[in-house]
Amino acid sequence: MRFLEDMRVGERTELGSHTFTAEEIKRFARRYDPQRFHVDEDAGARSHFGGLCASGWHTAAMFMRHFVDAERREAEQLRALGETPAREGPSPGIRDLRWLKPVYAGDTVSFAREITELRAETRRPGWGLMVARNTGTNQNGELVLSFIGAKFAECRNKGRAGERS
Repeated sequence: MRFLEDMRVGERTELGSHTFTAEEIKRFARRYDPQRFHVDEDAGARSHFGGLCASGWHTAAMFMRHFVDAERREAEQLRALGETPAREGPSPGIRDLRWLKPVYAGDTVSFAREITELRAETRRPGWGLMVARNTGTNQNGELVLSFIGAKFAECRNKGRAGERS
């Protein structure tokens, strides 16, 4: 993870992509979201989705996997350059979560984050807040997942957090 001062509003990060398989969709759904159109291909075909589709929570979980992996890769790259990455901060939450289109078996979803806001966090000295629009787009260029997420970001200049945002 980078320090708040090293981030820029408008910066877009491609996080990676994932191809959803029928078996994976059913396995996740049986454990976490056992609605029939997620666990049974025939039921999915008869549903308003017209086929087996992934749980929205499955799609969101895959976003999170790629987000965390991208941050770990970034930290490793900084260490390889002899730099110290910023400490990871928690997320105070998300808003406007939307599952815009179904994700079917065989779909490949590419995940991305675009920073929309950087600001000082006056109640937590040494930390700022990074707000981003997070998305998942299928192989046809269709948006399937969208939400606004926030995450605390450590400041390099502890006494001047967020002044440049």
